[in-house]
Amino acid sequence: MSSLLRVQGRIGQRTLLLTTAAVPLTGWAVHAVALHKQLAATRRDPLTGLLRRDAYTARARRLLARHGDDTAVVLVDQDHFKAVNDTMGHPAGDAVLAATAARLTAWAGPRAAVGRLGGDEFAVVLELPAVRLEQRLAQLVRMLHTPVVLEDGRTVDVAASVGAATPHAVGSRDLTVLQRASDAALYDGKHSGRAAVASPAHTTVPSINGRRAGRPGTAVWGRAA
Repeated sequence: MSSLLRVQGRIGQRTLLLTTAAVPLTGWAVHAVALHKQLAATRRDPLTGLLRRDAYTARARRLLARHGDDTAVVLVDQDHFKAVNDTMGHPAGDAVLAATAARLTAWAGPRAAVGRLGGDEFAVVLELPAVRLEQRLAQLVRMLHTPVVLEDGRTVDVAASVGAATPHAVGSRDLTVLQRASDAALYDGKHSGRAAVASPAHTTVPSINGRRAGRPGTAVWGRAA
């Protein structure tokens, strides 16, 4: 009987040691998960869930390096967004931004870089062969012109201007050059109801922080324009 008690005692001690040793490991695991979530949150815009500028830029450059000329850089700017905020309230404006983000994500797919540059401006970099560019951009414009239904049942008529640039068309795989060209094309086609595709001439438009010079907010990095 005493031998059985000694064996049970030794088993109990080993169990206690294993349990005690596991406590710090469990604590570190919980801490690591929390830290990962915090880091992920810093990469994401809290309203739309899209990548913030730095995270978007890093992913966009990787896509450009990997896919080369079969890549497109697309900029999107909401039309008349201030009027939505002024007439229907900021919650309605937030709903429009969230809907736009969801539509961009659905359109671009999970492998793309989709970011919110600030305010009502968004950017997408994705693998997109030139033969499909026109068709896919037309699809995007239709999606972005679909009315947004709010939680209270009200409907918001929305529209957005779209500019796109490809390495093959503008002669560069540099993200800054491509965004500048895309942004310039966007403003050439502003309110036209169609996507504008950049040409080499769009790369020479004066810019600040990769955005067309003279736009509101272009003097400050990351500010909505």
